[in-house]
Amino acid sequence: MGIDVLLGLQWGDEGKGKIVDYLAPKYNIVARFQGGPNAGHTLKFDGKKFVLHTIPSGIFREELTNLIGNGVVLDPITLEKEIQKLEEVGVNFKDRLFIARKAHLILPTHRYLDAASENAKGKAKIGSTLRGIGPTYMDKTGRNGLRVGDVMSPNFVEKYETLKQKHLTLLGQYPAVEFDLEGEEQKWMASLELLRSLNLVDCEYFMNKALSEGKRILAEGAQGSMLDIDFGTYPFVTSSNTITAGVCTGLGVAPQTIKEVIGITKAYCTRVGSGPFPTELHDETGELLRKEGAEFGATTGRPRRCGWIDLPQLKYTIILNGVTQLNVTKLDVLNIFDTIYAATHYKIDGQVTDELPFDLCDVEVEPIYEAFEGWNQSLEAGSAYADLPVAARTYLEALERYLGLPITIISVGPERASLILKAILYFTTKTQRSLSF
Repeated sequence: MGIDVLLGLQWGDEGKGKIVDYLAPKYNIVARFQGGPNAGHTLKFDGKKFVLHTIPSGIFREELTNLIGNGVVLDPITLEKEIQKLEEVGVNFKDRLFIARKAHLILPTHRYLDAASENAKGKAKIGSTLRGIGPTYMDKTGRNGLRVGDVMSPNFVEKYETLKQKHLTLLGQYPAVEFDLEGEEQKWMASLELLRSLNLVDCEYFMNKALSEGKRILAEGAQGSMLDIDFGTYPFVTSSNTITAGVCTGLGVAPQTIKEVIGITKAYCTRVGSGPFPTELHDETGELLRKEGAEFGATTGRPRRCGWIDLPQLKYTIILNGVTQLNVTKLDVLNIFDTIYAATHYKIDGQVTDELPFDLCDVEVEPIYEAFEGWNQSLEAGSAYADLPVAARTYLEALERYLGLPITIISVGPERASLILKAILYFTTKTQRSLSF
């Protein structure tokens, strides 16, 4: 059938996990294609909260196969903790979770290097999650890394020690940081026993066999498009390709297998860590957004920076990803505002533009806003789109006009059921489009 892609259009934390969980029954396979435990996908249902860092969000749907692709970097300790939590709530995963042999492993010394490198940058810190992601991808591109399939090798320990010694040599160039390497190494080695017991596959054959059998596949992105290593706000980015192009290299599939691309955006905007954020609010309004939206990182717990929605930024990530439909999350967070703003253009050096400059990290950007009337009332989950307040519909329809795409799903609360369908959804074919009610 093909692969539909779901990914974030901002700086991450857009609510992808919840949407994946909702859409998952339409598919046979949900696959992660990049990133690692620096991502945190939060799901809430039956009064419980779950945070997944590595395992795809389709794992809570019993009929679904879940794949951790070769583009992912995997920390066996984090994976073990996630699996333990699944077992605690009775989720049967062993026959439904598959891991690419070619996915790279995060070693304890990768996390050690991450901490030492970030500490050495002082005020120039990029806001790393300190999960070892960057150093692991550096070893991958430097052709030094260890992969999941290596854990089955008879000389694995030798390979591990060789890479570990390289890392220790590098660490000697940094100021000392506190890190219990011996303790972390013991936990890491112990966690390999579970990893070896799981279903390890050649991702490229696994995926293409599924496609040839007509399986419906959803590729689940991690983080957000503005953190892409090539097209994000470099150097304040992650170490992988978070955009649609990453699906091909992260799962071993051809470009023509990709069909629908579902872009997720909050009704406002947030960012964790350092880096440019044109619409960031440093006032009481920003604090209100953080409070109402419970904007604290699922992985780090750090408070998120908050601001109004940025339409030039969204236009940029829409063209990068080939987005075909939009989902808007956290619309309910705006319930308390009398007036809501959306940035439609930037003013840079006196010039008005709707394009992101190459030197966004260095130039002063003044957002130009359009104001919208607020609705000052709660939004009911499960209601029809037509039942939303007129002001809320006006805001959403303005977003559609500016961005040139249909909004198909709207999230109005944290629970699994807190969704409003704005359109009839068609997937895995470019010829069928979303039809508005």
